[in-house]
Amino acid sequence: MKYIVMLGDGMSDYPVPELGGKTPLEAANKPNMDYLAAHGVVGMAKTVPDGYTPGSDVANISVIGYNPADCYSGRSPLEAVSMGIDLADDDVTFRCNLVTLSDAENYEDAIMLDNAADEISTPEAAELMNYVNTNLRTDDFCFYPGVSYRHCAVMSHAETGSDLTPPHDILDKPIKTYLPGGKYGERLLGFMKRSWELLRDHPINKARIERGLRPANSCWFWGEGTRPSLNNFEEIYGKKGGMVSAVDLLKGIGICIGFKNAEVEGATGNIDTNFKGKADAALEMLHSGCDIVYIHVEAPDESGHRGELDNKIRSIELIDSEILGPVMNQLRKEEEDFSVLLMPDHPTPTALRTHVSDPVPFVLYRSDKEGALPAAGYSEKQAEATGLYLPEAHKIMSRFLSGEFI
Repeated sequence: MKYIVMLGDGMSDYPVPELGGKTPLEAANKPNMDYLAAHGVVGMAKTVPDGYTPGSDVANISVIGYNPADCYSGRSPLEAVSMGIDLADDDVTFRCNLVTLSDAENYEDAIMLDNAADEISTPEAAELMNYVNTNLRTDDFCFYPGVSYRHCAVMSHAETGSDLTPPHDILDKPIKTYLPGGKYGERLLGFMKRSWELLRDHPINKARIERGLRPANSCWFWGEGTRPSLNNFEEIYGKKGGMVSAVDLLKGIGICIGFKNAEVEGATGNIDTNFKGKADAALEMLHSGCDIVYIHVEAPDESGHRGELDNKIRSIELIDSEILGPVMNQLRKEEEDFSVLLMPDHPTPTALRTHVSDPVPFVLYRSDKEGALPAAGYSEKQAEATGLYLPEAHKIMSRFLSGEFI
């Protein structure tokens, strides 16, 4: 038996008036997802425990079978691990976005226009982050370039306790009431202001503006944390695993739990990602010793953050046609029994452009067995209608791998 987790980040949503009251999942053409729902077990699961911010970190940790209450130490350290940063016990890490702020005389008066600086390219971002690091690095604070707008900063000999806001939560809002506070708030704000002064007139940003793109004109800190402590997946569940994702957060989770990480050329974390390449990488992992592969696609989430309804629907359809369908069809061709867990990590409603903690629809499917609680298709409404609700999503993994269908 081979096991596939198909995770569409932020795929769940609210009913949209422009779609006649349908959600993007209901509006999308997704025959493979609907097939799984019609032959599996369908329900709703709570991936974000009470008291936690609805981030992809907590939600994916839950889906992959770990209780955040036992192991969660912050988002940025997981990304730091993926980037190869060697963390000490007293290091504190911060996610460092390259963002676009509006023009303003004073930093505090700016508006958060884009949490991703128009999905700045990785080479451009690396040059900007290296420039920031050269000018702002201190003996105990260092910047590390990552992928696109997603970067990391590390403070040595430090403690958690800063009050920080994710930039995707304040799109189109004045930043004045969301500036860093708490333990290192004043110092972090100082770094952000200085990055703004450095980046506003950088040649890369001037060239981006000339091309009609938004400049990456400030660093923005959030998601603080300390070195993660996640137990090895194989030791817990008895299965060798692989991770297919474009983003450092999921790669970091994979490294921490002992999964192999796939490197997929052209994987971007957005609608232009290499969907087919992810399917090929998943199959290669299943053919080379992995029992379970976790396929994470960021595109629905990014589309939700940007309020791009058409792209969100399209990303769901591409997951269905370019990843889920080809992987299942190839395993059928090889006469390999397989099981699929299909779900989002959290909703990212296009109307809100940020994450929410609402439960999400899931499907458990086995190719060798009809599911006991099917639905006509895969959507929030159809999953709710089955009446199955799992308040602790971290328990799904054991059910998935054991074949215990409710």
